[in-house]
Amino acid sequence: MTIGALAAAAGVHVETVRYYQRRGLVPEPLRPRGGVRRYGREDAERLRFIKRAQAMGFTLAEVENLATLKERRSCRATRDLAVAKLRIIDDRLRELRHLRAEIAQLIADCDANTEDARCPVIDRLSSSRG
Repeated sequence: MTIGALAAAAGVHVETVRYYQRRGLVPEPLRPRGGVRRYGREDAERLRFIKRAQAMGFTLAEVENLATLKERRSCRATRDLAVAKLRIIDDRLRELRHLRAEIAQLIADCDANTEDARCPVIDRLSSSRG
C-alpha cells in the first residue's frame, strides 16, 4: 500500500507516518527506481501499536522502548515499564484530585463573594504563594 493508504489503514495522517519514520519508529521502505514506496500490513499494525500505546499514556520514547521489547518478547521488562507508567499516572491522579479540590473551593469562595470587584479566583492566581 502507499503511504496514504497506510495512514488511512492505521487511522493517522501521512505526516504522522513521516514523523514516526524520522524518529525510527516505522521503517521507511526503499523506493523502487521511478516508483512509489510500498508498505505492508505489518507497517499498519506497527502504527496501530504506537497509537494504542500513546492512548494509554506512553510517550514516544517509551513506545520506542516497548517496540524493542515487543521484538524481544520480554514480559518482565515490559511489565517494569508498565509499572513505572502506572506510578506516574497515580501521581498525576493525586495532583489532579488536589487541584480539583482547590478549584472547587475557589468556586465556593466565588459563590459566597458579595463583592463583584473582588474575585477569589483572580486573587489566588495573582497571589505570590504557590
